[in-house]
Amino acid sequence: MRYPAPSQQEGAMRGGTAKWFAGLAAAASALLTLPASAVVGGRDGGPEAGSTLMVLNARGGVCTGIVLSRRAILTAAHCADGRTDLRIHWREGGEPVLIEPAAITLHPEFNAKAVAARQRSIDLALVRLAAPLPARFSAASLVDGPLPRAGTAITLAGYGVSREGEAKTTGTYRSAALATVEPYGPGRILIWAADPAGGGKRPAAGACQGDSGGPILDSEGGIVAVTSWSTGPTGKQCGLLSQGVLVAPQRGWIDRTLSGWGESVDWTAKR
Repeated sequence: MRYPAPSQQEGAMRGGTAKWFAGLAAAASALLTLPASAVVGGRDGGPEAGSTLMVLNARGGVCTGIVLSRRAILTAAHCADGRTDLRIHWREGGEPVLIEPAAITLHPEFNAKAVAARQRSIDLALVRLAAPLPARFSAASLVDGPLPRAGTAITLAGYGVSREGEAKTTGTYRSAALATVEPYGPGRILIWAADPAGGGKRPAAGACQGDSGGPILDSEGGIVAVTSWSTGPTGKQCGLLSQGVLVAPQRGWIDRTLSGWGESVDWTAKR
């Protein structure tokens, strides 16, 4: 799925910015309906902060994006499924910047109804910008290697809420130290993780609304997965298990898509 290219990259748009942030405030409750989640129970800051930004939609949806090159961003497909306008967001000199994508490509195996129908879905999307990001952004490195097994230490990060349901707590990059779990056996498409303090059975740190599309990193700082979903105790959506889509099995699609845009990504090979 693609969107038309804008005539030129937008700067810190005065009227447009006001309209978008008014829309976000009015639709803040829409955050509660996102399939994935900021980091609850985590800490401010974290690895790859300079390789991430925010992905916003006109319904008030907030997600995280990973910078693969100056013109290419990786995020979760449910954040960019085309049912509403999308903007890439960061702050420059304290002022908000909102950029319209030049193109968006969803993974061909993404299924927007997968969670409700309990069906397989590869929740990834690539976003191309018409003009390069500022030089202060650095390209992230994706890991192509063995899939993490149970007990592997990982870090999950994103711009989501620090307190579930409180949209005003989005916008700060946060992270949490988690460990891989295998509730359904070894993952080949998905990774599941939980805070060792809660073991996925008691509320603890993890992904929450706004973290979708953010990085899940190994102990060396390489990105092994993209956050897509989370679970919580009764009546909650966050605090138990965090789920992500593994990037190594999707390398072919990522590389082909970027190549078609004249872009590439750095892969770290691990054996």
